[in-house]
Amino acid sequence: MTVATIKKERKLTIARAMAEAIAQEMRTDERVFVMGEDVGPLGGVFGNTRGLFDEFGAERVRDTPISETAFMGAAVGAASDGMRPVVELMFVDFFGVCFDAIYNLMAKNTYFAGGEVQVPVVLMTSTGGGYSDAGQHSQCLHGTFAHLPGMKVVAPSNAYDAKGLMTAAIRDNNPVIFMFHKALQGMGWLGTEKDAIVHVPEESYEVPIGKAAVVREGSDLTIVGLTSGVHHGLKAARELEKQGVSAEVIDLRSLVPLDRETVIESVRKTGRLIVVDEDYQSYGVTGEIICSVVERNIPLKAAPQRVAFPDIPIPFTPPMEQWALPNADKIIAAFNQMENPS
Repeated sequence: MTVATIKKERKLTIARAMAEAIAQEMRTDERVFVMGEDVGPLGGVFGNTRGLFDEFGAERVRDTPISETAFMGAAVGAASDGMRPVVELMFVDFFGVCFDAIYNLMAKNTYFAGGEVQVPVVLMTSTGGGYSDAGQHSQCLHGTFAHLPGMKVVAPSNAYDAKGLMTAAIRDNNPVIFMFHKALQGMGWLGTEKDAIVHVPEESYEVPIGKAAVVREGSDLTIVGLTSGVHHGLKAARELEKQGVSAEVIDLRSLVPLDRETVIESVRKTGRLIVVDEDYQSYGVTGEIICSVVERNIPLKAAPQRVAFPDIPIPFTPPMEQWALPNADKIIAAFNQMENPS
């Protein structure tokens, strides 16, 4: 790497990458505006709107009352009338109080209108545990939103993808759920995954919604994940390499549309599959990915495994929460179980 290349490298956190993408779209499209709780002068609890209020003012960066039902309904109405709102639902766990506006309005109105009414809302929301925030502030719920038709769903694992996916989401004429994991945001008080802080170009760009990325190539095992699961998978792959196992790691990036083909082609090569998701195990992303492979009758060398959150409310106490959360050690244990079934 040359000195010139090093000087050009520009590493951002996911939070800053998201804010930059929103700002760039606001500068080029006056229909784009932001609304939610504490998105104004504070810059968002997770930093996603930092600096926007100072540049665009209170009319385009709107702090709302603590009423998710009200501001989600307002966003649907504004989008249906030609605006392009970016709305923050501070914690995905709060979806219950505004789900009627999300699913019965935002996701369905284009269909109900025969395509005559577009609803280009970007709903960004935080996911993930590990902070003793218990069952009301720690869920991922990837499968909940991916299961319901009418919305695109994205979930980045690093800052480059976060900026590109946010840009693509704002420009998309469909409603998009943008799910970001708190442990990857780069907020000091939360800690962060260092590998999520990567080079981000200053210019605007899109990462295509619905295309997975092979973030580590391998020949013996396919590990599929999203958000935090990607980083658990990479750590497990590095440890497995010491055992002579070559693991390929795939970052889904998008749940809807879901890039099944990239996963299937990888499993054709490796013959083994582990899927990692911090969402609940049953009826979720892990099962969907495994089913997609098995339905294609891909020759497998071992039964697929999944590493996910057990089907229990997320505990408050740290030892119990850490016991339940996915991690690299559990992925390695899943591989050992594949190779040595009892």
